[in-house]
Amino acid sequence: MYRFKRSINVKGDVAKCPSNPQAQRDSRTLVLLLVVVGEIPVPAGAVAMSCQFLSSSGTAIKLPRKKLMSMNVIGCSTSPIPNPVLRPELSIRVGTRLIPHPKKADKGGEDAFFVSGYSGGVMAVADGVSGWAEKDVDPAQFSRELMRRASSLVDDEEVNYDPRILVRKAHAATSSTGSATVIVSMLDNNGILKIANVGDCGLRVIRKGQIIFSTFPQEHYFDCPYQLSSETVSQTYLDATVTSIDIVKGDIIVMGSDGFFDNVFDHEIVSTIKEHKDVAETAKVLADLAYKHSVDFYFDSPFSIEARNRGLDVPWWKKALGQKLTGGKMDDITVIVGEVISKCFGKKKACLKWLRTMVEPNCKCGYEPESWGI
Repeated sequence: MYRFKRSINVKGDVAKCPSNPQAQRDSRTLVLLLVVVGEIPVPAGAVAMSCQFLSSSGTAIKLPRKKLMSMNVIGCSTSPIPNPVLRPELSIRVGTRLIPHPKKADKGGEDAFFVSGYSGGVMAVADGVSGWAEKDVDPAQFSRELMRRASSLVDDEEVNYDPRILVRKAHAATSSTGSATVIVSMLDNNGILKIANVGDCGLRVIRKGQIIFSTFPQEHYFDCPYQLSSETVSQTYLDATVTSIDIVKGDIIVMGSDGFFDNVFDHEIVSTIKEHKDVAETAKVLADLAYKHSVDFYFDSPFSIEARNRGLDVPWWKKALGQKLTGGKMDDITVIVGEVISKCFGKKKACLKWLRTMVEPNCKCGYEPESWGI
């Protein structure tokens, strides 16, 4: 069974806007997995994954094992921290933002994502298919468990930097009822970004102000994307579009759910990146822009343009009056912005702004403290 997404906000007779477009947003960063407590000033919303801290700004920071042992870390993986000598040359500094659909804000929406600092970096987004709500199934459960399973498998030997294998193993381990679209990207030790995509989540790579790579949606028909499901008849990892890209320092990676790409044009993404250098700020600005467009009846969004191209439009008599189908698409909005940087090759001490006693004073990473993004 393939389920389609029903949250549409357009002007005309095809679909109508939710009754309360001004409902208060919950733009908090979604904390999916674990809880961290301790005595150091960890930013609000931080979460431990694979013995790393993900701050609310999205920066993944590895802590030395001695420091980890002195903290109360709930659910942190016991996998050893890699020897610094084996760290890849490139890594990704990440900012994230999730704005739930106003009608779903009380439960955090149905999108899910995770970011890991494993190797060069791993980023993933899953979008729970809202059609399951008609069967009294919470669409968020499947997407969240899928991301939770995937985050626990990033360092699996069989995965070995292959995002399609990561999708396969995470899907097989997910027991919740439902379905979701998903995109996963992994930066390996050779500076290759590997991407696996099932459905209509998306990714762009921007280099020197130009988009050099874009994913394309996979769908059965308009607004019915490919999806991983708990049902036997569904797409699998074999249906994923898999791509490898040579990444260089300074590249910007923008990932998101369809709620983002349905409401923001590529040229808006590029112009926003030019105006904002901090990845956390960029993610926030992009997500807020997507939300603004999503509740605007008159905005000619990527979604409304595609709908018209597929034959969905206002009745002929409205066309005769010069009208057309317009409007954004109300949906959960997830945005991940990653900047490719050179990894710090200081000694075993961590370059952490708030752990001043542990900062390597002669670090040769080339980044001053104010540019660490911490």
